[in-house]
Amino acid sequence: MSKSLKRVARALSDAGLPDTIIEAGETRTAEQAAAACGCALDQIVKSILFCGVSSGALRLFLTAGGNRVCAQKASALAAEDLGRADIGIVRAKTGFAIGGVAPIGHLTPHPIWIDPRLMAFETVWAAAGTPRHVFSIDPQVLMSLTNATLADFVE
Repeated sequence: MSKSLKRVARALSDAGLPDTIIEAGETRTAEQAAAACGCALDQIVKSILFCGVSSGALRLFLTAGGNRVCAQKASALAAEDLGRADIGIVRAKTGFAIGGVAPIGHLTPHPIWIDPRLMAFETVWAAAGTPRHVFSIDPQVLMSLTNATLADFVE
């Protein structure tokens, strides 16, 4: 088991949650993940990372699979201009590779916002630290576990 996958499993365990991690196959995109999990596209939690232009701090936006993050709305929430986080920064700060960034188990904490669309479902699926593993979770529990703020940041 990879270090990344172990961190996600440990985060679930430390929170007293069941280990719902599965190897689903190729899940690098929301479409692939939805097909692999047999769920609606919007039940997939996309972990989208941005980097503060002036601060260099990472900001995480958890959005429904069919939604896109609006850069202007995201920047307003972060109170600074945001740009895409590069691969090296993502790996160094989260411990995850692009395509497998989980919403939990990050190496360093950073602010997190969550898309209200995810709250329409009983269960959502998120990356579990690799491009092939996902876990299921109640979106309300995910919001609490990540200390995410519910906010409108999509196009």
